[in-house]
Amino acid sequence: MAHPNQKPSRKQAQKISARERIQEAQRQEKQAAKRRQRIVVGVSAAVALALVGGTALAIGTAGDDKSSSAAAEPTALVVPANTSGADGTVITWGKPEAAHTLQVFEDFRCPVCKTFEATNGEAVKKLVDDGTVKVEYHLAAFLDKNLNGKGSRTALAAVGAAVNEGVDKFKAYHDVLYANQPDEREDGFGDVDFLLKLADQVPGLKTDAFVKAVNDRTYAPWAKKVADAFNDSGVTGTPTVKLDGKPLTLFSGNRAVTPEQFTAQVKQAAGLQ
Repeated sequence: MAHPNQKPSRKQAQKISARERIQEAQRQEKQAAKRRQRIVVGVSAAVALALVGGTALAIGTAGDDKSSSAAAEPTALVVPANTSGADGTVITWGKPEAAHTLQVFEDFRCPVCKTFEATNGEAVKKLVDDGTVKVEYHLAAFLDKNLNGKGSRTALAAVGAAVNEGVDKFKAYHDVLYANQPDEREDGFGDVDFLLKLADQVPGLKTDAFVKAVNDRTYAPWAKKVADAFNDSGVTGTPTVKLDGKPLTLFSGNRAVTPEQFTAQVKQAAGLQ
């Protein structure tokens, strides 16, 4: 054993270096595991949800969104048409005269949001079509910070280009994004070519103006405003759905509520049954 004041031998130094590398790898893996171990669902109570097949668990709490962006990202705020609220951070879909408002808080990288949309998206559409509710979308991008990457913000900027084409185009593109959502750890929505390819599935969306706006990230500053508005909303996880400000329960145990249960909640909260 080397004297405390002596320089370790080359063999001892190699052992120390290897041990430090192992310890650092273990530390990083523990940190990654902590990020994956919980799903926070922002409903009336937080619900732990284990996704089928052991996929990574999704949502952490919202915080200040300081995700990285492209080097040449624009800085001038361009607010897309067909939006409302301060800086156009709210997208409203449905009949303006609908007496009740369903507030939907989502992040495009959120796998639990995909579960909600797959299970109850059609129920929401029926409530909109019959005039029971209109929907306000409040969109987040905090998963870029929690999981690293830029997919949430890049998808949100593309959504800005879509809503600029029309609310119906936005809604159709919204649905396509969730139906084709990559694993949130892969950050697939960070690729604008992938986002443009998905736009092919929405008839009439892929205009020259839409393609240019997505490629140029024209609505990236707007996407940041939208994400900041979510962070300031007091909502701590996605998906969160409220009817006229009252939180609805989206999951029971480890399952999403059925369309019948979801519709009954909405109608009860609206005083319609």
